[in-house]
Amino acid sequence: MYDFHNIALTPTQAVLLNVGIISVIVLALLRSERKLDDSNPLAMLAILAIFGIAGRVLFEPLPNVQPVTVIVLLAGIYYGAPRALALAAIIALVSNVAVLGHGPWTLFQVAGWGTVGLAGALFADRLLKDGELQLHRVAALAMISAIAFNWIVSSSILLKTDVSMLAPYLLNGLLYDLYHAVGNLVFVAWLAAPLGEIMLRHRVKPSAEAVSEVVTN
Repeated sequence: MYDFHNIALTPTQAVLLNVGIISVIVLALLRSERKLDDSNPLAMLAILAIFGIAGRVLFEPLPNVQPVTVIVLLAGIYYGAPRALALAAIIALVSNVAVLGHGPWTLFQVAGWGTVGLAGALFADRLLKDGELQLHRVAALAMISAIAFNWIVSSSILLKTDVSMLAPYLLNGLLYDLYHAVGNLVFVAWLAAPLGEIMLRHRVKPSAEAVSEVVTN
């Protein structure tokens, strides 16, 4: 029996292939969302969840580089903290259970990405003006969010060790924090404008109002 599919890719080839697949997903997203009802943000969030799961799995070979942080940040800006948290939970749970490995750290990942979504919602008025994303501000917050997310997830080690180990653990992970921050910068430059345009078309209320829902409830 022929085994034509047994092709070994170099790490660079694998990354290029995955970037190509993500680009196809983005193009498909751009085309498919136009068929959605403009007042149906939940359907848009479902599409973003599929995109986030696929992106996280495809970029898994690159340490700490994935588009989820930027996607959740944008969801916070456009749809508010509650929906961004729901999106973060779906992406983390499905991708971990299906492919990447599930455990207590999943809860910390949800908390980390939920915090990113909350930050996007809180600063939405500064990040989105007259329907236009302020990309330099989004990029800055995305880089800060990378470090915040990593540190929240890293705190999961406290489930097995004492607090004295946390600082050395965070210091050892600074290079991975940098990978995440630079990756977020690239994803903002690559994806923020087209995704933002799509999400704006399906935005029902300003995210500041959605944040107030969390506070009042």
